[in-house]
Amino acid sequence: MTMTTSRTSTRSIRKSGSRLGYRFNLVGVIGFSIIIAWALIAAFAPLIIPYPVGEIVDLDYFGPMSHDFWLGSDYLGRDMLSRILMGARYTVGISLAAVTIACFSGVVLGMIAAVAGGWLDTVLSRFLDALNSIPSKLFGLVVVAAVGSSIPVLILTLSVIYIPGAYRFARALAVNINAMDFITVARIRGESTWYLIRSEILPNIVGPVLADLGLRFVFIVLLLSGLSFLGLGVQPPYADWGALVRENIGGLPFGAPAVMFPSLAIASLTISVNLLIDNLPQKIRDRSE
Repeated sequence: MTMTTSRTSTRSIRKSGSRLGYRFNLVGVIGFSIIIAWALIAAFAPLIIPYPVGEIVDLDYFGPMSHDFWLGSDYLGRDMLSRILMGARYTVGISLAAVTIACFSGVVLGMIAAVAGGWLDTVLSRFLDALNSIPSKLFGLVVVAAVGSSIPVLILTLSVIYIPGAYRFARALAVNINAMDFITVARIRGESTWYLIRSEILPNIVGPVLADLGLRFVFIVLLLSGLSFLGLGVQPPYADWGALVRENIGGLPFGAPAVMFPSLAIASLTISVNLLIDNLPQKIRDRSE
């Protein structure tokens, strides 16, 4: 009887401790560490690159890894480590700016539509549904090919592509919250729409919205890399990871590091974000728990 009571109390303590704290498992910590590492590299890349990104420093093209060139050299003899580190600035920076604009706009519009309802909800939903029906890659290709490929154009294009999805996700969450009793009580008290959005709905959907932001960041990284691989993304003399793969695709039959390591960089970032999202504490992912 005493042993059974002791085991039960131990399980209760562990369960309550997991609910009170934000505990990440090892996989989530590894994913978060890789994301932080790439973020720091993107921020401080000009200070840590061993060679200027445009300087030809190797007499051989598609040079192997060596003491002087840790990741080999590219098709012109430029240092690949320097170019990958600088490429992180464009891949991470553009994707982060685009996902921030997309999720902020989509969440704000979704909460407004859910609380206001009526014709505003109908107009916003139908317009964004129509925009969402256009294939994302086709939309990106058409816009970038027509307007030109600059960094502001890429950010705005990627943002517009993913605003409808963020809107539908946030609206679905907000509609459920808007139907609850405490929202009805707040309306009876005479609270404004802005108060309902800011103080009642947003705090209850912020966890799932953050998880959705991470997933959309992954989609934007992959779409940006795809556009750059097709020659419509970041333009020379700048290069993101997708552009580096495109530049050095000729070295693929030789197994050149110049084409493999940019691909591994893309994979490491996107997989790490997915691992972090999949292993977030339940208290963050679901505020209702």
